[in-house]
Amino acid sequence: MSKAVSSVQSGIKAWLGKDAMASVVVFLVALPLCMGVSIASGVPPTAGLITGVVGGLVVGFLAGSPFQVSGPAAGLTVLVWQLVQQHGLPMLGVIILLAGVLQLTAGLLKLGQWFRAVSPAVIHGMLAGIGLLILTGQFHVMLDSKPIGKGIDNLLAIPNALNNAVSNGGAPLHALYIGILSISVMALWGAYAPKKLKVLPAPLIAVVIAVLAAAYFKLKINYVIVPDNIWSVIQYPTLDSLTHLFETPILIAAVSVAFIASAETLLCASAVDQMHQGERTKYDKELSAQGVGNIICGLLGVLPMTGVIVRSSANIEAGAKTRASAIFHGLWLLLFAAVLPFTLRYIPVSSLAAVLVFTGYKLAYPKAVPKLLEFGKSEVAIYAVTIFVIVGTDLLKGVVLGLLLSLFKLLYVFSQLDIEYRDDVDKNSVHLRLTGSATLIRLPMLAAALEQVRSGTDVHVHLDKLDYIDHACFDLLANWEKQHETTNGSLTIEWDELSRKFHQRRSGAQKTSIKIKTAALKPAKRSKS
Repeated sequence: MSKAVSSVQSGIKAWLGKDAMASVVVFLVALPLCMGVSIASGVPPTAGLITGVVGGLVVGFLAGSPFQVSGPAAGLTVLVWQLVQQHGLPMLGVIILLAGVLQLTAGLLKLGQWFRAVSPAVIHGMLAGIGLLILTGQFHVMLDSKPIGKGIDNLLAIPNALNNAVSNGGAPLHALYIGILSISVMALWGAYAPKKLKVLPAPLIAVVIAVLAAAYFKLKINYVIVPDNIWSVIQYPTLDSLTHLFETPILIAAVSVAFIASAETLLCASAVDQMHQGERTKYDKELSAQGVGNIICGLLGVLPMTGVIVRSSANIEAGAKTRASAIFHGLWLLLFAAVLPFTLRYIPVSSLAAVLVFTGYKLAYPKAVPKLLEFGKSEVAIYAVTIFVIVGTDLLKGVVLGLLLSLFKLLYVFSQLDIEYRDDVDKNSVHLRLTGSATLIRLPMLAAALEQVRSGTDVHVHLDKLDYIDHACFDLLANWEKQHETTNGSLTIEWDELSRKFHQRRSGAQKTSIKIKTAALKPAKRSKS
């Protein structure tokens, strides 16, 4: 008995040891990102740290994805910045509070899986569009300036901003040097750092080197401003702000935050599940946990949170074994924010902006295009349109248009059916090749094609170009075969062609063709052709 207890205790110590080490790595990854996201969102940098604390200590404990790490995410920076500009900081907490309530309600109603039903083209387009918005907006911050306005405005203003910095020199040019240095360090560290040192995150190394360079050259550029008491950034909702809770603009803002935060969180959770062999994500529980976290963040008036892929992947790569690593990382953020906030004043703002420029580049890089092409050019078109509208107008319009295009594509696909009719008189056979979707909408077309078939022929229905067949068309074929058999004819449906098509799309493997009669019909002979 004592040996068993000792074994369990040693196992627990080993797990806690690995989780503690992983939590330190995640803390080092989260520290610069929390501050960078805060500045990009137009709120004090310590607001992001408090969100990270809540993401670790609260959401880490409740999460449905034990290895996912939550905190302020780059994906919400643009939307939060817009909300701060439109409604002010006091209303931001109210919006996040309502968004958290929506997320918690959705989780309790078990709607978590529905967020996963959003088209991958829209999700990847949203992330790429957010990446471009972050890159173009933070590029100006990297020059110690401010974003111009919308994404397209920031993009078009980059050449002029660069020219002014180079021509006029001074603080903007020095800030640019620090930004370039930071980006270079992150790129080189990721590519060439020794394997044993890669546990140290590239953003942290970049920020540390930027701090040393700025101090050595005594650069007069913008540095992070933090209050002596970091808790002074907390803004509890007031009765006056709560009276605006159900106004249309506030409701739209809350729904936008809830939708984007939930989609990004559950997309991240799905990716995290592919990185480890442990417990799978419980999506409704994860959504509820995010709701609780955002309710607390809303009450504190700090940034909203999502599950964050950068921190989550670092957590798994560092050897995390349980959810304790995510919880511990929140504890380290809390201790740092409470004891060492003065150290943040040495960090150049341009360095944190460079971290986000690099993050935005990685989000915007079109790595999803080859995968989307496997499912047709229309998916790439939806992806591209979502990006262009997000950059040209705003995030919400781009996502909504992407969802509408996905819906229209679905309706189009399920309403299209082409039938190639080939009558081989010499062999007394008829071949019907179906392309598109055989649904109730196109059932009359299929019935008309079957009516052309001569009595007593062997009919082969080919499905290699078919995307879908519904019960109505299936039933039509079954009933028609009974009538056709009375004329000594036969019907063979080439199901193997449809099966092989989807198997190849999934794995690229080739399978031996086996011709199968439809299961709804009686077991029958093989196709003669």
